[in-house]
Amino acid sequence: MRIPFDLAETLAAVIDEGTLDAAARRLHVTPSAVSQRIKALEEQLGRVVLVRSKPARATPAGAAVVRMARQLSLLEHDALAELGADDDAARISVALAVNADSLATWFLEPLARLSSRHPVVFDLHRDDQDFTAGLLESGTVMAAVTSRATPVAGCRVVGLGTMRYEAVATPGFVETWLGGAAAAAASDRAAALAAAPLVDFDRRDDLQTLWLRAQGVDAVPPRHYVPASSDFARAVALGLGWGLLPSFQSAAGLAAGSLVRLGGAPVDVPLYWQQWNLRSPLLDAIAAELVAEARRVLTP
Repeated sequence: MRIPFDLAETLAAVIDEGTLDAAARRLHVTPSAVSQRIKALEEQLGRVVLVRSKPARATPAGAAVVRMARQLSLLEHDALAELGADDDAARISVALAVNADSLATWFLEPLARLSSRHPVVFDLHRDDQDFTAGLLESGTVMAAVTSRATPVAGCRVVGLGTMRYEAVATPGFVETWLGGAAAAAASDRAAALAAAPLVDFDRRDDLQTLWLRAQGVDAVPPRHYVPASSDFARAVALGLGWGLLPSFQSAAGLAAGSLVRLGGAPVDVPLYWQQWNLRSPLLDAIAAELVAEARRVLTP
């Protein structure tokens, strides 16, 4: 059994663009030609590779084909670069997954340096660090910042460091909701925290809940959902609620007195870099730059 590269590339384009029409525009063919290529691929493999939903998504068999297409595209780029035939006008797209707080703080600067030295553009997928590894498994991305230490099948992993989060709020918020509770009996402090509004990133964000449980609070306080890292930090700074912020986002406010710590142990989130176990000069250069930056700025 062989998988023709042009058919695999077409499937990857459909997954990237979300529809057959959009993939056709990208590939400069008709939607009918895209549909025929997908049908030919499915007939050749004897398996369904595409769920024709909106957006279109790959089946498990299709995900394996998409992953192969991306790997072959990367190897082709490396070979052309080695032959001196790389065209800076035709930059390769590298898909990476990253958690929101890394993206908002330290992740973009090394990408800017890489873009100035290599013919590459980045297709970034933002997700919680507990879920970015799934994008590797599906073949959506070539590498990811993740909290998962165990390598995804076909990938290698290296430690980046720890993102340390501390519970903070504005002095006014503390006075209104937690006034005196920090120095009060544990039961009084727990009761105050159970009533005080907090800020969550989204409904999968469990950092604030983990911190509350460490304070002996099992209740579910009222909460705001603010699904963007910089806006999350701003919501805390404006006094909407308390939240756990990394030092990148809280240091200035703590130094100026516009934020105060709520106490309690910080929550440490170890981060790892996982990438395809594929010897690619470009992918290795990306890894080296990002790992070096992470180890410079994150807690060891």
